[in-house]
Amino acid sequence: MDLYCVMGNPVEHSRSPWIHARFAELCNQPIAYERRLVALGAFAEGIAAFRREAAERGDRALGCNVTVPFKFDAASIAQHTSERATLAGAVNTLRFAADGDIHADNTDGIGLVNDIERNARVPLAGKSLLRIGAGGAAAGVLGPLLDAGAARVVVANRTVDKAVSLVRRHAALALAHGASLEAWALDAVPGDFDLVVNATASSLAGDAVPVGAQVLRQGALAVDMMYGPAAAGFLQWARAHGAVARDGLGMLVEQAAESFEIWRGVRPPSAQVLDELRARLAAA
Repeated sequence: MDLYCVMGNPVEHSRSPWIHARFAELCNQPIAYERRLVALGAFAEGIAAFRREAAERGDRALGCNVTVPFKFDAASIAQHTSERATLAGAVNTLRFAADGDIHADNTDGIGLVNDIERNARVPLAGKSLLRIGAGGAAAGVLGPLLDAGAARVVVANRTVDKAVSLVRRHAALALAHGASLEAWALDAVPGDFDLVVNATASSLAGDAVPVGAQVLRQGALAVDMMYGPAAAGFLQWARAHGAVARDGLGMLVEQAAESFEIWRGVRPPSAQVLDELRARLAAA
């Protein structure tokens, strides 16, 4: 059996096993996918245990998804890292090659872009974007937003130095695309935007949205990278101020589709699986 997993701490909430099982069913791919809880500070050991246990059973461990808090740990154990993962400094997808090497990638950002452009049908070319947050959850998002042709991208964070560091790392990419890329404090963001992406845990913590409503243009798209109850506060705020609100469930499915294609060489029907997942969650 070809084995894959998602590793995190916590990980019991992850929808990835259902998503990848459905991808495999629809694409006729014989795989198994599981959750694996990894002790804090023991990510490399968790990877080794997954591969060893699979070999002992006569199975093949071929890859894994990585969720919080291990996306930076995953970047450090790979022998080969994609350009977008290198730029992000964080990894959410690992592929185990036949020669034993680990190949690392980050599909979070392209997952967000695909959800916005394909599922929400909002083109990003020429748009102005505000990304709230500069932490690990958002590390892989900035590069693909620039690649999608955004004209102006602002990163706002409570700790401005983190936003500045992220902007500096992506400055050459922004220049290559002719895009404006800026770092600001949360309470000093200038102007309004076509798209606002919340990459903080404000909703999860029950905190107020960390920027003022003036950042939203009328009819702007406001996306929370979380979904379910964790995104509720931000989505309510966005709707109350005339924006189109969208949670992160589409991003979750689309980044999983990218991982699945990396592993299996087959593009799964992500829009269908997203519709099915929304229906499952609504009925739960």
